[in-house]
Amino acid sequence: MSTTESGREAASPAASAPDPQGLDRGLLLVASCVVLGAIMSILDVTVVNVALPTLVQTFDSNLATIQWVATGYTLALATVIPLTGWGADRFGTKRLYMTSILLFVIGSVLSGLAWNDTSLIFFRVLQGLGGGMVMPAGMTILTRAAGPQRLGRVMAVMGVPMLLGPILGPILGGWLVQDFDWRWIFFINAPIGALALTMSFRILPKDVPTPGHQLDWLGLALLSPGLALLIYGLAESSEKSGFGHAIVLVPMIAGAVLLALFVGHALRKGDDALIDLRLFTNRVFAASSATMLLMIISVFGGMLLLPLYLQQVRGEGALHTGLLLAPQGLGAMIAMPIAGTLVDRTGVGRVAPFGLLAVAISFVGLTRIAADTSYWELSGYLFLMGVGMGFSMMPLMTGAMQTLRSAAVAKASTTLNIIQQAGSSIGTAVMVVILTAAIKDRIPGGSTSGGAAASPDPQQADPSVVQKMLGLLADAFGHTFWWAAGLVVLAFLVAVVVLPKRKPPVSDEDAAEMQAHMMMG
Repeated sequence: MSTTESGREAASPAASAPDPQGLDRGLLLVASCVVLGAIMSILDVTVVNVALPTLVQTFDSNLATIQWVATGYTLALATVIPLTGWGADRFGTKRLYMTSILLFVIGSVLSGLAWNDTSLIFFRVLQGLGGGMVMPAGMTILTRAAGPQRLGRVMAVMGVPMLLGPILGPILGGWLVQDFDWRWIFFINAPIGALALTMSFRILPKDVPTPGHQLDWLGLALLSPGLALLIYGLAESSEKSGFGHAIVLVPMIAGAVLLALFVGHALRKGDDALIDLRLFTNRVFAASSATMLLMIISVFGGMLLLPLYLQQVRGEGALHTGLLLAPQGLGAMIAMPIAGTLVDRTGVGRVAPFGLLAVAISFVGLTRIAADTSYWELSGYLFLMGVGMGFSMMPLMTGAMQTLRSAAVAKASTTLNIIQQAGSSIGTAVMVVILTAAIKDRIPGGSTSGGAAASPDPQQADPSVVQKMLGLLADAFGHTFWWAAGLVVLAFLVAVVVLPKRKPPVSDEDAAEMQAHMMMG
């Protein structure tokens, strides 16, 4: 929407028009605003996970109840994400983004002031209602500001918090809980949020709401509860160690039925639907989305397995676990700028397969882990995985967006965020179920509870027995990594066969919008 972008205030005056292929100061400032919001939203998930045992003790509660501090946030995300595309058109992306951050910060402060487990869960849901819109609204702003010719590089910037969140979250959370107080895992969002709001107000372009149609209330009534029920069932499957329980099956089946009804409704409603399913008639968007879903299921599931292995098999604490996972983030930081530049110069089909292959190789290496695997060897696998993620995740999102017209960006961004949220939930649940089955096969009576593997107590067992049990636990983790590797190999095959090997041409609409955007800079 050229009207939306023409009011941009971010770029500083220049004697000559900026290079349409370069990352000018104005675009980098817009990217910094979006990254700040993304950091809050993504870090919050992993930071809180580290504090769950502390919250159990503080509120004299139990893990099944406190787990809803994380699950309630996830369900709120799933409920509100579908509204983002409509909200961006109805109220403007800048207003929506700032409102989302404000709501997220209010929920964070209230969570830090919680007096019992019930109040904390309620405030976390409020926090999630804001957090769910931060990422898709931010991606919409950044995609429109960059244009298709610079999208790869700016999406690489956006990908840093997405990949570093699961790495830095445990480190930050462990430090705050250990050296300060659990409340600071929420209070820390206040100064970051205040900075993000100030920067957004001053930097982001003024946008004009362009309400093209009424909110699809029926679609919302089908999609949001459908996603919430499906994710709820998946979350319960982790706790119940399988899919054979009514509390798992009933919500998942009900959610699947609602989602199927939404698909039929959306196909009939067309462009007025909450999510425009005609986006998937775009071959590149459909292929990129499918590849990304397979990758996210395996990688986010693997991200759950690695901390469990380090804590349950190697006996590491939360802070040390986060530090040991740092090579993954380092690899991603090195790879992402390179991958972003390459995607802007060539087709995503020449970049993403390389990253997926690197991730698959790292997972194959992790199948060899034992109770005494060298941390240097483990760091090598994690570094390679980070490089692979840097060359695949954001290039796939870039590929999905590059061939779309500007008017489709908001709904496409919402769709990709739904895919990411659903994929991470599916991956977490599936990998825990596979790990549980593998442990039971190797250790009679072995199981997982709340996502933690049952490891032997060294002070209550013979050292040789302990070492044997830890070896069997490590073997169960290695077995589970084979499943993660298989999913990535499948994603690699889809990417090689379907994704384009050349950069898509710029449409007349996008070219005109980019020119107007630069002239206003």
